[in-house]
Amino acid sequence: MKILGVIPARFASTRFPGKPLVDIAGKTMVQRVYEQVKKATLITEVVVATDDARILEHVEGFGGKAVLTSVDHPSGTDRCFEAYQKLNEDFNYVINVQGDEPFIKPEQIDLLAALLNGDTFIATLVKEFKDQESLFNPNVVKAVINVKKKALYFSRSPIPHARNIEEEAWLSQHKYYKHIGMYAYRTDVLEELTKLPVSALEKTESLEQLRWLDNGYEILTAETKSETIGIDTPEDLQKALAYLKENPE
Repeated sequence: MKILGVIPARFASTRFPGKPLVDIAGKTMVQRVYEQVKKATLITEVVVATDDARILEHVEGFGGKAVLTSVDHPSGTDRCFEAYQKLNEDFNYVINVQGDEPFIKPEQIDLLAALLNGDTFIATLVKEFKDQESLFNPNVVKAVINVKKKALYFSRSPIPHARNIEEEAWLSQHKYYKHIGMYAYRTDVLEELTKLPVSALEKTESLEQLRWLDNGYEILTAETKSETIGIDTPEDLQKALAYLKENPE
């Protein structure tokens, strides 16, 4: 099974411009993500897909592989597909590893890759919620999965709703899942996804994966026990630096 790891890295971020090149204790964010993906044992090749020559040159400067992609892509999924096309190599799957997850664990990537057997269309990771604040935070995406570990729905709201139970007790009554936004796509499915129009569910929740569910694509999940630290704002960067102090390399 040949699996391509793609790290989408845009320079122009509304909340944190230049984010991929920000320094995190001596290494840029994009370098940290790249090195973590390279450690995954089930990944065949890794490439950064960027829209900016500065990021391209930086990645090549530390010995990484990168391709320049369009500035007009509406999502990381579209950027991943262009990167896959530009490499012009045969891969069975593409794994989209978020470029703002500098502490993603290689074991998490391998956990996702282990789901890819040729029959799986799309796969992603979930993690059990442990704190109420995150459960009710609309910026933290929730996933509902069935007994076969396939996603039923994703939402910014805490679902399912625990009827007649105080919110403080929800986590003790049901196992709620946080969505970890790393995706694996079978390459033919990835091409199909890039051609789908925006769906009503996607537009309502502002969640791209709902477009796929809306169009009948199954999303298989695996549960990780490891936490992730995404960096969306300069404030998140401070949390990341604090994490490094507590967990030195």
